[in-house]
Amino acid sequence: MSLNIRRCLIPDLALAAAGATLCFALFLFDAPRKLFRDSDTGWHIRMGEQIVRSGALPDSDPYSFAKPGGKWIAWEWLADVLMGFAHLRAGPGGVVLLYLTLIAAVTWLWFRLTWAAGGDFLLACLFASPFLSTANIHWLARPHIFGWVLLSAWLLYLEKTARSAPAGSGRGVFSLGRRTAWTFAASFAGGALWANLHASFFLMPLVAALYATSTRCLAPALGATAGTLVNPYGWRLHEHVLHYLADRELLARIGEFQTFNFHSEGAPQIILTLALTGAGAVLAATRGRLHHAALLALFWVVALRSARGLPLLALLLPLANAAIAAELRPRLARAFRYSANLRKLELPFAGYLWIPLGMLAAWVVLASPAVRTRTGFPPDQFPVAAAARVPVGAKLLAPDKFGGYLIYRFEGRLKVFVDGRSDYYGVGFLNNYIDLLQLRPGFEKQLRDWRFTHALIPPRYSLAAVLPLLGWRETYRDSTAVLLEAPSP
Repeated sequence: MSLNIRRCLIPDLALAAAGATLCFALFLFDAPRKLFRDSDTGWHIRMGEQIVRSGALPDSDPYSFAKPGGKWIAWEWLADVLMGFAHLRAGPGGVVLLYLTLIAAVTWLWFRLTWAAGGDFLLACLFASPFLSTANIHWLARPHIFGWVLLSAWLLYLEKTARSAPAGSGRGVFSLGRRTAWTFAASFAGGALWANLHASFFLMPLVAALYATSTRCLAPALGATAGTLVNPYGWRLHEHVLHYLADRELLARIGEFQTFNFHSEGAPQIILTLALTGAGAVLAATRGRLHHAALLALFWVVALRSARGLPLLALLLPLANAAIAAELRPRLARAFRYSANLRKLELPFAGYLWIPLGMLAAWVVLASPAVRTRTGFPPDQFPVAAAARVPVGAKLLAPDKFGGYLIYRFEGRLKVFVDGRSDYYGVGFLNNYIDLLQLRPGFEKQLRDWRFTHALIPPRYSLAAVLPLLGWRETYRDSTAVLLEAPSP
């Protein structure tokens, strides 16, 4: 068998791990259900379908009766389009296949970044467990997964650039060389793509600026910054994102921006991720890799403050691997030589032929009747049965947890009270909404002022017990939701 044929047929560790990640997500993680465990997936899909059909971006909100027609920035419109197109073509299974591909790509890039940063083979195998355990807390069919792919690819590109242009090379930002021009152009294109896919685009110039301390080349940072302006909203997108992230009162009401609960299941692996990246930051600093140390320290602080930052920190484990390996290599020379030999054994292989075959196999599984019928929003978390009894013209009181699902279920025909778009509703509205759900003083006035005709709420909510006392009639109940009808005026 020729070398080229073997290279295509035999996968390296990165591709094998990506395939294992896909299998784990599909069969053990239960991606057909768990990727839909966030309600926002629903409105992302329907918005994407609307853009695909109309060929235009929305300039106002089409989904809420509580704030109808307000100005809305669709800051992740391209991700919505990809989700909507996948759903139009293949239903929920198409969305699952899209995100399984992205999740597998993140794993492949994670290993490639490990090699580019100088990480160790055996340490990479050991670090893969905390990486996957930390990342899967946010394995959701939402646009942030696109951000993970782009951040991983950007780090890989910058790492290769840093190694090919070490400090002191004399290649400056204003060099007119062909390489610098290409770097600027590639960074510009990446920034434009990222700005239209996910709001984390600001990480691109930030990370590039930190790498500039070692490469003395600002072309990636400048190109990425300029590229992010190529979006339907221009600089106003940046203003919107910064205003949102600076609104502490608003973010304090969003669960995923709160500190991770270290008493929950799976916490030991997440603590291990924090420990490894913390050690990596210290060791990188002592060895003069200040850009690695700064990145690890920055993301470590973000991850400690917000659960959303934990998967991003896990993406940086390859940098910690490199620092820890450099520290241990002189002390464990024999073990590291063995590990290096294992890495040499896989160098000739790639196994790219398995990529289309793996995607085809995943689609066959997703298209099978047993899997297809249970793909979508889990009925133990969303009102799948109760929604069938909601009149299309109802003015429905439902929590934000249900809002995105209801937009999906009724294809936008049923206007919702609230959903997960906290940037659209704003802190003032959300404060009143929380007062209503938690039966704080004035909640009865809100019920009267909004003139709800029905309520669809989880049985455990206090409101489910109080509304019947106010004359509301229960028309349906299951373990997930209670549907009540308001008394006649």
